[in-house]
Amino acid sequence: MSETLKVAAEATVSAASRPLIALSETVHAHPETAWQERRAAGWVGDALADAGFRVTPAYLGFETALLAEAGSGPVTIGIMAEYDALPALGHACGHNLIAASAVGAGLALARLADDLGITVRVYGTPAEEGGGGKIELLEAGAFADLDLAMMVHPAPVDVAEARPFAVAHSHIAYDGVSAHAAAYPDEGVNANDAFVIAQVAIGMLRQQLPADTRVHGIQTIGGHAPNAIPERTEGRWYWRANSLDELARLEERVLRCFEAGALATGATLTVEPESKPYAEFRTDKGALAAYQANAVARGRVFADPAVAGRMNRASTDMGNVSQRVPAIHPYIGVGSLPYSNHQKEFAAACVGPAAEQALLDAAVLMAWTAIDVATAPEEEE
Repeated sequence: MSETLKVAAEATVSAASRPLIALSETVHAHPETAWQERRAAGWVGDALADAGFRVTPAYLGFETALLAEAGSGPVTIGIMAEYDALPALGHACGHNLIAASAVGAGLALARLADDLGITVRVYGTPAEEGGGGKIELLEAGAFADLDLAMMVHPAPVDVAEARPFAVAHSHIAYDGVSAHAAAYPDEGVNANDAFVIAQVAIGMLRQQLPADTRVHGIQTIGGHAPNAIPERTEGRWYWRANSLDELARLEERVLRCFEAGALATGATLTVEPESKPYAEFRTDKGALAAYQANAVARGRVFADPAVAGRMNRASTDMGNVSQRVPAIHPYIGVGSLPYSNHQKEFAAACVGPAAEQALLDAAVLMAWTAIDVATAPEEEE
């Protein structure tokens, strides 16, 4: 039975290939950053509504989130559509492909919902790039009753298992006192010096940090005129560790570096989280094994571990979803090497023949994996 259903799922995706590719290209050509994805959410919602899904825009009060449902069976499959872009880089993480492949998988499974006894849900999830959209949705009540949550993320090569860092995102600001840099420098409190001291301290701290942690960021405001002592500086900083528990311990050490800048200069430090922390990923091994077998059957080739163990460490708010419900988050290659995610060359690789194949394969593989999960015999207690 499952093989017959898989053939039908593949046929649905194949028949919808042109509009799916067009959807991906449209989202790619009109990048919208976190929480601003109004057009992308509309395009995804329209594509699903046209296919007969029950679509709820502004889902749970979030303007650029959506929920699309089909079927009414007891097994509930959730497919995540991301569509936010990166500032200045556009779709350099391939979320246009994620959105279109989620629609494709949803179309395939909706046609089979009665045969499988499933409810299909496609979630439009905004603000993955630092905004924690899935975390906000999760805390508002989304995802709680899913039997499987999944998405497939573009990468340079195919990698089966996500092993992302937990991550915290913070906005850093120092407030000092402006003064003429030549005539009255002693009357100023230099907020830029505070940031410099903090960054030097972080650079030195890295010598004593475990190899599997990361601390990185940018200064977004460093002052406005060279002859005026900067009275305010701002930046955005991330720190990452293998788990939320390790992240909390790392955060204490990082914050002391920022506090050092304030202490040394007399500036006032303000640290404001930009989102709730992203968690590490908990993979459903059975669903992942099904995905891997299906990918091999479809002709996908998983990368050598020496190459694979890079992009799958990238943090994702899907990790928080995986802490609540069974989930997988494999990566699918777009043939972009030597370029990788968050480079402008990767954005360019997220359209074109290789990207189109990855889109269609991802849609089919999610549908096939859902079929395997829905038709698997229940384990005896």
